[in-house]
Amino acid sequence: MTFRTPGFGRRLGTGRTRLLLPVLVALAALLVAFLVFTAVYTDLLWYRSIGFSSVFTTQLQAKAVLFFGAGLLMALVVGANVVVAYRLRPAYRPLSVEQQGLERYRAVVDPRRRLILWAMLGVLGVLTGSSVAGQWPVWLAFLHRTPFGVRDPQFHKDVSFYVFTYPFLRLVIGVIFATVILSILTAVMVHYLYGGLRLQGPGDKASPPARAHLSVLFGLFILLKAVAYWFDRYGLVHSERGAATGASYTDVNALLPAKTILAVIALLCAAMFFGNLLRRGMMLPGVGFTLLVLSAILLGGVYPLLIQQFQVKPDELAKERQYIQRNIQFTRQAYGVDGAKVAPYGSQPVADKKALQDEAAKLEQGGVRVLDPNVVGETFQQLQRIRPFYRFPDTLDVDRYQVDGKLTDTVVALRELSGAPVGQRSWVKDHMVYTHGYGFVSAYGDRFDSTEPAFITPDMPASPTQQIKVAQPEIYFGERSPRYSVVGGRGQQELNYPDNSPSGQKSSTYDGQGGVPVDSFAHRLLYSAKFQDKNLLLSGAIDKNAKILYDRSPRQMVQKAAPWLTLDGDPYPVVVNGRILWVVDGYTTSGSYPYSEQTSLGEATRDTITDTRSAVARQANDHINYLRNSVKATVDAYDGTVHLYQWDENDPITKTWMKVFDGTVQPRSSIPPELESHFRYPQDLFKVQRKILTKYHVTDPSAFYNGEGFWEVPEDPSAKGRRQPPYYQSLRMPGQDSQSFSLTTVFNPRGNPQLAAFMSVGSTPGRDYGQIQILQMPRNAQPAGPGQVQNSFETDPKVKGDLFALRQGGTKTVPGNLLTIPFGGGLLYVEPMYTKAAGGSEQQPYPIRGKILVRFGESIAAADTLEQALTQVLGGSGATAQPGSPAPPDTPGEQLSAPAKKAIEDLKAAVADYESAQKKGDYPGMGEAWKRIKDAQTALSAAGKQEPKASPSPSPSASPSATPPSS
Repeated sequence: MTFRTPGFGRRLGTGRTRLLLPVLVALAALLVAFLVFTAVYTDLLWYRSIGFSSVFTTQLQAKAVLFFGAGLLMALVVGANVVVAYRLRPAYRPLSVEQQGLERYRAVVDPRRRLILWAMLGVLGVLTGSSVAGQWPVWLAFLHRTPFGVRDPQFHKDVSFYVFTYPFLRLVIGVIFATVILSILTAVMVHYLYGGLRLQGPGDKASPPARAHLSVLFGLFILLKAVAYWFDRYGLVHSERGAATGASYTDVNALLPAKTILAVIALLCAAMFFGNLLRRGMMLPGVGFTLLVLSAILLGGVYPLLIQQFQVKPDELAKERQYIQRNIQFTRQAYGVDGAKVAPYGSQPVADKKALQDEAAKLEQGGVRVLDPNVVGETFQQLQRIRPFYRFPDTLDVDRYQVDGKLTDTVVALRELSGAPVGQRSWVKDHMVYTHGYGFVSAYGDRFDSTEPAFITPDMPASPTQQIKVAQPEIYFGERSPRYSVVGGRGQQELNYPDNSPSGQKSSTYDGQGGVPVDSFAHRLLYSAKFQDKNLLLSGAIDKNAKILYDRSPRQMVQKAAPWLTLDGDPYPVVVNGRILWVVDGYTTSGSYPYSEQTSLGEATRDTITDTRSAVARQANDHINYLRNSVKATVDAYDGTVHLYQWDENDPITKTWMKVFDGTVQPRSSIPPELESHFRYPQDLFKVQRKILTKYHVTDPSAFYNGEGFWEVPEDPSAKGRRQPPYYQSLRMPGQDSQSFSLTTVFNPRGNPQLAAFMSVGSTPGRDYGQIQILQMPRNAQPAGPGQVQNSFETDPKVKGDLFALRQGGTKTVPGNLLTIPFGGGLLYVEPMYTKAAGGSEQQPYPIRGKILVRFGESIAAADTLEQALTQVLGGSGATAQPGSPAPPDTPGEQLSAPAKKAIEDLKAAVADYESAQKKGDYPGMGEAWKRIKDAQTALSAAGKQEPKASPSPSPSASPSATPPSS
């Protein structure tokens, strides 16, 4: 027989539970510690691999100081007030229902009060430290601040006070406010729990010690409020109250003195609370607090409202004029548009035929970029992908290269990796074989090879005779690189491309400097945990020479190397001395520049391009009022080497961060000339500046107040509801002797589809780089805007026939970039029109050149080449004049043979009959006319073959090179 002690099993189970719980907690703590260590240490290894470990350690030290400093401040102050409140508890508590109820809580809290206190302080410290640690840029920028050399007109302080000092002071005041408020709340809770404060019962509701304690805390709170009122005065330079950003008439004459008076009243009120230590009763502090509240309402709210309503509004322009002028001046300075040159243009277009033809010859010699990088991404994909595991971006880039001894606009892209082919995937293939892209592809920007891009560097492997030579075509660091790859192992075969060799492929082994070695069990364990992939730990294919590549997109790498920068949304590849480099533009921004209007980066940079490519890297609060392109960064596409070059040598924010992260940014003088020649003016900066200039090209306060002459960025004619993007192109501005690479845009008058102005900025490093030029059109004779030009292409009878022919047989047209070019004292519009077969077609699955559409004045033409279109527009009968416009000069139509002339006339008549039948819904008539169109096109083609030297046809629709539409 077995005897068991009653309850033994329960006690044993309870003991096991008590033993198991600490073990589980300890294991959880160890796991969390391991994961935190993994994240921190692998980050450090990554920074070491690119040579920027000081950036990581500086951030870590700053975060640690702020975390422990703010956390300890909060914990110590709140904890001290809890202890003081507990020690000031009354020895005797009168009996009451309230105290009897609180006794039960005291019985629960008292035995565990130390544990509760430490837990509460720990949570408060961690939350406060975490919040403040995230503000490390504010602290470091304050410690290393650099003067701007510009003073605000109201307080006469250097702009650096508002950009660096003021945000830090607000941070400090905010932390102290939070500490005092939490101290008050916890002290009130402890005093109430232990009887120092009572809601019921006879006599005083607060014991003398509790009253004194809380008086001190409330006095500190109101003293802080006085300090806040004083510094709020400086915040008026960011006010939005008036007609423009910045301190307005009401702010300066009502709110500024009100803030000063409130600061004085708050000091007196705080003194009343502190004086309560020497006397019994709350009447005096109560009077002071009531006075402060009433003053804040009357002086801070009602008085400024009365001034605004009864002094400012009846004569707002006269009152606000000087403050509007301040806003105009400081906004233009903050966005770098104060040097923009505005010139009248278009009032005297050139009428001489010979002069126009000479200018057209110069234009053709310099080249016009008719290859649209926003359209031909799919064309590159189909013609140059070559293998299905490679791909090109949807939006390509524009650059300049010396080709045939001439600086040529080129459309460029990299053949990046899209992943292992479907059906062949495995861990080894995904991470050790298919590891990189391969090849740099470029095409002429100003011409086509028949209907397709004219490639300069096609195919792979690259031909040794190509003019842009790439010695290292492997792309291990790109915009579409895999999450991580293991490379560089001894004998590891990393696929470049399949070929006809015995092995069936051309492979290479990575030997670059970038990457973190995974030559030890510890590193493999850490990265296995980081990527949650056991194969990194267990795979036998990884040898001691292998490296792991991760976090390797150019923007991501530059953002980690320079966390103080805001990055442009379009990194672009360049070839420098045989190596492929990514160029990333970095901006310094601020939202604290005085008197400058704020704008949203995301909203300002949004247009049709952002549908296929990310815009500027956005922050949680992307509203800024200061912007500079301060840094040009490069990332080597092969080994991931990162270089940061100072570009704006006068930017104080850049100088500040160069002191914070000493040695990470190289001076501008160290930029290799071969690299600098490929730098360009960044699009996102230009987009923000053009948005600012829609208003701030007006510099007269009266005109600005009335909104006279304000502009807007037009809609993209090819994408309704989205703004037209700016375009890179080489052009010759009025007064220039030769073409220069520029970034251009146009403006409409606000609410008007016509064209108000043309704007360009020099994009070639040199004397004219960054110089904004604006050609302002006559207000009484503004030319057509982009939408109107696009509509004229679609409605012109001759061009309409060409487009109709292109759109037959399930083929659709895709409009390219509508370029606006100053030409002959007027504006020349050029738009490539592409054709693309309907989905599923095997004949034409990508955009190819259909026609080049051109308009000058009221003359419109469409042809296979820009030269032919210009000849038609400037040379005569091929141009189509709009009703009421002067007739264009004649072309030598006599050079056409009789069969060609007859075919043209037959084609014109057939197109007219087709359109007439279409309007009537006469389908048999449409079919008959369509047969005549095809017959006329066949006859015209035959006539063209018999006369190879004939001049271009007089009609776009009747061009000898026009091909009949597919059935």
